[in-house]
Amino acid sequence: MYEYEIYRSTSAELIRRADAEREIGRVRRARRAARRSGRQAPEGKVSQGDPSRFAPAA
Repeated sequence: MYEYEIYRSTSAELIRRADAEREIGRVRRARRAARRSGRQAPEGKVSQGDPSRFAPAA
């Protein structure tokens, strides 16, 4: 009986780990898809350029 309880505990832990890894993969795919969809936006992403790049206005 003791061995069966150890088996069940180990099995439950492996299932929890697999679920956590699956969720991590799902989040990564969602983030990647969000980045890819932003690349095709007509306005594009505005970058914060170097402020010293241009001469000061007179």
